[in-house]
Amino acid sequence: MNASVDRVRDVLADLVRAALVSDDERSLGFRHAARSGLSALREDPPDAGSLKMEGAWTLAIKAAESPDLQPEEGQVNLTLPRACPFGLDEVLDEAFDIDWAVESIRKSASTG
Repeated sequence: MNASVDRVRDVLADLVRAALVSDDERSLGFRHAARSGLSALREDPPDAGSLKMEGAWTLAIKAAESPDLQPEEGQVNLTLPRACPFGLDEVLDEAFDIDWAVESIRKSASTG
Protein backbone atom coordinates (compact mmCIF):
# COMPACT_ATOMS: atom_id res chain seq x y z
CA MET A 1 0.00 0.00 0.00
CA ASN A 2 1.19 3.55 -0.54
CA ALA A 3 1.09 6.63 1.66
CA SER A 4 -1.45 8.39 -0.58
CA VAL A 5 -3.93 5.56 -0.16
CA ASP A 6 -3.35 5.51 3.61
CA ARG A 7 -3.97 9.24 3.97
CA VAL A 8 -7.15 9.23 1.86
CA ARG A 9 -8.35 6.04 3.58
CA ASP A 10 -8.00 7.70 6.97
CA VAL A 11 -10.13 10.70 5.95
CA LEU A 12 -12.78 8.49 4.36
CA ALA A 13 -12.81 6.22 7.42
CA ASP A 14 -13.49 9.21 9.68
CA LEU A 15 -16.38 10.23 7.41
CA VAL A 16 -17.82 6.71 7.59
CA ARG A 17 -17.37 6.58 11.37
CA ALA A 18 -19.13 9.93 11.71
CA ALA A 19 -22.03 8.53 9.68
CA LEU A 20 -22.25 5.26 11.61
CA VAL A 21 -22.09 6.30 15.25
CA SER A 22 -25.28 7.27 17.03
CA ASP A 23 -23.69 9.59 19.58
CA ASP A 24 -23.68 13.15 18.20
CA GLU A 25 -20.59 14.14 20.17
CA ARG A 26 -18.61 11.17 18.86
CA SER A 27 -19.79 11.95 15.35
CA LEU A 28 -18.56 15.52 15.73
CA GLY A 29 -15.18 14.21 16.86
CA PHE A 30 -14.89 12.08 13.73
CA ARG A 31 -15.97 15.04 11.59
CA HIS A 32 -13.25 17.15 13.20
CA ALA A 33 -10.69 14.42 12.50
CA ALA A 34 -11.85 14.29 8.86
CA ARG A 35 -11.50 18.08 8.57
CA SER A 36 -7.95 17.90 9.93
CA GLY A 37 -7.09 15.08 7.55
CA LEU A 38 -8.56 16.97 4.61
CA SER A 39 -6.52 20.05 5.48
CA ALA A 40 -3.37 17.94 5.42
CA LEU A 41 -4.40 16.37 2.10
CA ARG A 42 -5.02 19.77 0.56
CA GLU A 43 -1.65 21.06 1.73
CA ASP A 44 0.11 18.02 0.27
CA PRO A 45 -2.26 16.46 -2.29
CA PRO A 46 -1.84 12.79 -3.07
CA ASP A 47 -0.67 11.69 -6.48
CA ALA A 48 -3.89 10.93 -8.32
CA GLY A 49 -2.05 8.48 -10.57
CA SER A 50 -1.08 6.27 -7.63
CA LEU A 51 -4.48 6.32 -5.96
CA LYS A 52 -7.69 4.46 -6.69
CA MET A 53 -10.56 5.90 -4.69
CA GLU A 54 -12.45 2.58 -4.74
CA GLY A 55 -9.51 0.88 -3.04
CA ALA A 56 -9.19 3.66 -0.45
CA TRP A 57 -12.97 3.49 0.12
CA THR A 58 -12.92 -0.29 0.65
CA LEU A 59 -10.08 0.04 3.16
CA ALA A 60 -11.88 2.95 4.87
CA ILE A 61 -15.02 0.87 5.37
CA LYS A 62 -12.99 -1.95 6.90
CA ALA A 63 -11.25 0.51 9.23
CA ALA A 64 -14.50 2.23 10.20
CA GLU A 65 -16.35 -1.00 10.94
CA SER A 66 -13.88 -2.06 13.60
CA PRO A 67 -15.31 -4.25 16.36
CA ASP A 68 -14.68 -1.63 19.07
CA LEU A 69 -17.12 0.78 17.37
CA GLN A 70 -19.90 -1.73 16.69
CA PRO A 71 -21.81 -1.02 19.92
CA GLU A 72 -22.00 2.65 18.91
CA GLU A 73 -23.11 2.07 15.34
CA GLY A 74 -26.78 2.80 15.24
CA GLN A 75 -27.39 5.36 12.53
CA VAL A 76 -27.44 3.04 9.54
CA ASN A 77 -27.35 -0.58 8.61
CA LEU A 78 -23.90 -1.69 7.55
CA THR A 79 -24.72 -1.93 3.87
CA LEU A 80 -22.41 0.78 2.64
CA PRO A 81 -22.04 1.41 -1.09
CA ARG A 82 -19.24 -0.52 -2.77
CA ALA A 83 -18.21 2.44 -4.92
CA CYS A 84 -16.71 5.50 -3.31
CA PRO A 85 -19.37 8.22 -3.36
CA PHE A 86 -16.73 10.93 -3.82
CA GLY A 87 -13.98 11.53 -6.35
CA LEU A 88 -10.52 12.68 -5.31
CA ASP A 89 -10.98 16.07 -6.96
CA GLU A 90 -14.28 16.52 -5.12
CA VAL A 91 -12.73 15.63 -1.74
CA LEU A 92 -9.79 17.98 -2.28
CA ASP A 93 -12.02 20.87 -3.35
CA GLU A 94 -12.19 23.66 -0.74
CA ALA A 95 -16.00 23.59 -1.13
CA PHE A 96 -16.23 19.94 -0.01
CA ASP A 97 -18.70 19.93 2.87
CA ILE A 98 -17.94 17.37 5.60
CA ASP A 99 -21.46 17.49 7.04
CA TRP A 100 -22.99 16.92 3.61
CA ALA A 101 -20.56 14.04 3.00
CA VAL A 102 -21.49 12.37 6.30
CA GLU A 103 -25.20 12.71 5.55
CA SER A 104 -24.65 11.35 2.03
CA ILE A 105 -22.90 8.28 3.44
CA ARG A 106 -25.61 7.84 6.05
CA LYS A 107 -28.39 8.06 3.48
CA SER A 108 -26.71 5.83 0.92
CA ALA A 109 -26.02 3.22 3.59
CA SER A 110 -29.57 3.40 4.89
CA THR A 111 -31.05 2.73 1.48
CA GLY A 112 -28.33 0.38 0.27
